[in-house]
Amino acid sequence: MKKHLADIPVSVLDLSTIVEGENAAGAFKRSLALAQQAEALGYTRYWFAEHHNMESVASSATAVLIGYVAGGTSSIRVGSGGIMLPNHAPLIIAEQFGTLASLYPGRIDLGLGRAPGTDQITSMALRRRMQGSVDEFPNDVIELINYLGPKDAEARVKAIPGEGTEVPVWLLGSSTYSAQLAAILGLPFAFASHFAPTYLTEALKIYKATFKPSIHLQQPYAIACINVIAADTDEEAEHLATSFYNLALGLIRNKRQPLQPPVTSMEDVWTPPEKAAVQQMMHYSFIGGAATVKEGLQTFLDETGVDEIMVTSHIYDLEAKKKSYEMIAPFFKQAEATNAEIH
Repeated sequence: MKKHLADIPVSVLDLSTIVEGENAAGAFKRSLALAQQAEALGYTRYWFAEHHNMESVASSATAVLIGYVAGGTSSIRVGSGGIMLPNHAPLIIAEQFGTLASLYPGRIDLGLGRAPGTDQITSMALRRRMQGSVDEFPNDVIELINYLGPKDAEARVKAIPGEGTEVPVWLLGSSTYSAQLAAILGLPFAFASHFAPTYLTEALKIYKATFKPSIHLQQPYAIACINVIAADTDEEAEHLATSFYNLALGLIRNKRQPLQPPVTSMEDVWTPPEKAAVQQMMHYSFIGGAATVKEGLQTFLDETGVDEIMVTSHIYDLEAKKKSYEMIAPFFKQAEATNAEIH
């Protein structure tokens, strides 16, 4: 049966973006304001991504930021999209998210990734072992889930707080690896198609075909994250998107900076090869007026069959970003009917 946008929930991925002329404190205030608006509009989740040593990203201390936003909202699920587990001991993450779940019961999600979320030099500064830690990811995931599971009187090491909270654990990925692992462990899966579109179709196919029911989840449940910028007209949205293009161009040029204001034209900014590289990286981007974006989102849903769409929007002006979220919210199922689907 064909799915319609109104059949599925919509959520937000936020990097707590630092914009030109502001600092991290301003980014945190923007994130809280956006999360409060997303909650009022019926969005289901508001996730933050762990990245390090990036001029435009303030969500490095992800658990702390989740607590700040959960404390400023009342019903929307708040979580990580994701915690980069190779940077941390599983016990530390269990304690952090056990604390969050104790403070905000029934509202915390724990998405896990296996990349460091940064460069090798910064990875060393994070005090992580550079040999073998990514290969240990499956065991680390299982260890973490066990810390958050039912109380075990025989356990020699316990997450306190953490044990018994059973915080929902998601696996995140930009390739087929985490799709396979999520299927084996019977966990929900989220794909980072907003910056790594290449393996989306294959990863979703593998996940759904090989999924094994578990105590966590009986049926496969997949999210895809995409870029969305909506405005009154296609032209206005394309203008707003130049900030997003410049951010992506900075990644290609290894010249990272806070999110810049929109520019009149990108043609004098990027070269044809750079333009092609940005367009390939940002393949799943839906930019335009309401009708244009809705049509594009429905086509994406038709092609992927995902259970939930997560949007990220790199827009310089806070009010324009709020308007973008406001415009697309009515396309989707409201949160009240969806919060209890994943345990």
